[in-house]
Amino acid sequence: MTVPTPPPRGRAVRRVVFVAPSAFTLGNLFFGIWAIVSASRGNFLWAGWFVVFAGVLDTLDGRVARLSKTNSRFGAELDSLVDIVSFGVAPAMIMYFLEFQSAGRFAWVVCYIYVVATSLRLARFNVMVGSTPTGWFTGLPSPAAGLALATWYPFSQTSVSRTALAWLELEHQELVLLMILLSVLMVSGVKYPKWPRVGFRTAGGIFALVLHVVIVGGAILVPSSFLFPFLLGYAVFGILRFVVFSLFDRPDRFRLRGGGSGEPREGTHQ
Repeated sequence: MTVPTPPPRGRAVRRVVFVAPSAFTLGNLFFGIWAIVSASRGNFLWAGWFVVFAGVLDTLDGRVARLSKTNSRFGAELDSLVDIVSFGVAPAMIMYFLEFQSAGRFAWVVCYIYVVATSLRLARFNVMVGSTPTGWFTGLPSPAAGLALATWYPFSQTSVSRTALAWLELEHQELVLLMILLSVLMVSGVKYPKWPRVGFRTAGGIFALVLHVVIVGGAILVPSSFLFPFLLGYAVFGILRFVVFSLFDRPDRFRLRGGGSGEPREGTHQ
C-alpha cells in the first residue's frame, strides 16, 4: 500500500497566501448582502456601517494581493463583481427602503440608474487598466459613491447635520439629485486622485502622511460626522478641478502619458 506524500509545506503556504485576497473580497460581499438585509428590516444605521466595513475590506484585499504578489485576473474580476453588490446594489437598496419605497410607483428607477452607473464604471475600469494616468481615476470611484450614499443616514442623525452644517442635510428631492450626480460622475471623464504615497523624504510624502492620519482619525473617532462630508467633498473636488481646467482652457497635465502600470490589481477603489 502506497502512502500518499503530503504536499511540500512551502506550496501549502503559497496556496494560503493566494487565497487570502479573495477571502477579503468575499468578506466584502458578506457585508454588502448584510447591508441590504438590514435596510429591508429598517435598520438603516447599521446598513450604512456594513457598507463602510465592506469598503475597508475592499481596500485590504488589494493591499494584501500586492504585498503577497498574488495579483490575478481572477481576483480583479471577482473584486469588480462583488463591488457591484456592495457599492452599487447595497447603497441603492438603502436609499430605496429609506426614501423611495413610498415615493411613487416609479421612484425605484432612480436606484436602478445608480446601479447601472456603478456597473458601467466597474466595467470601464476593467477594460481601461493600463491606459489611465498614474495616480488618477477616470470617473468617481464606485466605493466613494457607494460610501457617500451609505453614510448619509448616519450623518443625518448627528447634531452636526442639524446645526453647524445644516446646509448638508438633504431631503427627498435633494437625495434624488445626489444619486443622479454620483451616477453621472462615475461614468464621466472627470479625474479623481488616488491615495498618495506616504513618505518622509519629500514634502509630498509628509503631506500624504498627514492626510492619511486625518482621514483615518476622523473615520475612527467621529465616523458619523466625518465620512459623509468628506466623501461629498471628494466628489465635489473632481467637479471643481474639471471646471477650473475647462475655464482656463489649460491642458490637463495629468492626461495620459504612455499608460500606467498595465497590470490588473485588486481592491483599487474602482
